[in-house]
Amino acid sequence: MYRNMLRIRRFEEQIWEVYTGGLMDGLAHLYIGEEAVAVGVCSALGQDDYITSTHRGHGHCVAKGGRLDRMMAEVMGRVTGYCRGKGGSMHITDLSLGILGANGIVGGGFGIATGAAMSAKMRKSGQVAACFFGDGAANQGIWFEVMNLAAIWDLPVIYVCENNQYGEHTAADRVTAGGSIADRAKPFGIPGTIVDGMDVLAVHAAAQEAVDRARSGRGPSMIECDTYRYRGHHVGDPGLAYRSKEEIDSWIARDPIARLRRSMLDAGEPTESALETIDQEVQQEVADALESAKSAPWPDVDEVADHVYA
Repeated sequence: MYRNMLRIRRFEEQIWEVYTGGLMDGLAHLYIGEEAVAVGVCSALGQDDYITSTHRGHGHCVAKGGRLDRMMAEVMGRVTGYCRGKGGSMHITDLSLGILGANGIVGGGFGIATGAAMSAKMRKSGQVAACFFGDGAANQGIWFEVMNLAAIWDLPVIYVCENNQYGEHTAADRVTAGGSIADRAKPFGIPGTIVDGMDVLAVHAAAQEAVDRARSGRGPSMIECDTYRYRGHHVGDPGLAYRSKEEIDSWIARDPIARLRRSMLDAGEPTESALETIDQEVQQEVADALESAKSAPWPDVDEVADHVYA
C-alpha cells in the first residue's frame, strides 16, 4: 500500500512537470492527497474485478495495477499509451486489469459499474465492480437510479465517494443537502459508511467488508471517503481563490503517505532505510516512464478513425 500510494504521488508530481513543460495537450486533474482512497479500495479487489474511474483518474489506474510507462505515454498522446494516445489523461483504460475507463462525464461511471456488476452476476463469475465518484457526482440523478437497480437485484457493486470537499471550485456543503452522502444509500437498503479517506488502512477495512458482502451475494455497499485534493481542480487552477492556506495546510498535516510511514516505523517494520529504497525505486520508475513516453512515436494520422465507435 505504501509503495502504491507513493507511485501515485510521484507520478502526479511528474504530470505537473509534463504539463507545465508543454509536453502534453489538454488538462490533467491531479490526485495528490487522495491516494489512500484508490489504494485502500483497490487493494481489496482482485485483478479481474472491475473499477470505473473519473476525470481525476490516474490514482485509480495506478492502484489497480496500471503501468506507469503506458499511462505516461497516454497522457502525452503517444502510440505506446493504453489507448494509443487517443484517450489522454481522462480516458485511460485497461480491460485486462478490469479498468473500464476513466470518464470525463461527471457521474459517467455509475451506469458502467452497475452494468458490469450485473454482467458478473449473470455470468456467476464472482467478480465485483467498484465505482469511484466525487462529491459533485453524488448529485447526479443516475446514481439514485442505479442504486435502486443494484439493491433490488443484489448486484456486486461498491459505490465509493471520494468526498474531497469541493466540486470544481464550490464547497460540497453549499450544494449537497442532507449532510452525509453515505446516508443517501440507506433508503435503498444499501449499507453506507463514512471513513477517514486519509487513512489507507481504514479505507481498506471498509472496502474489504464491502467486497466480501458483494462476493457472497449480499448486494451493494456505499463508502464515503472523507479526503482532500491538495492542488486545484486541474493543473491550471492554483486552488487558492476559494480555499484558505490554513485549510489546505490542515489537510496536508494528515497526509496519508506520511501517516502510514509513521505507523510502520513506530511498529518497527520496515526500517527507515527500506522505505527510502522504495522511494528511490519509485522515483526511478517514474523517470523511466517519462523517458519512454518522450521517445515513443505519435499515432499515425491514418489511424485517426480506428478504434473509434459509439
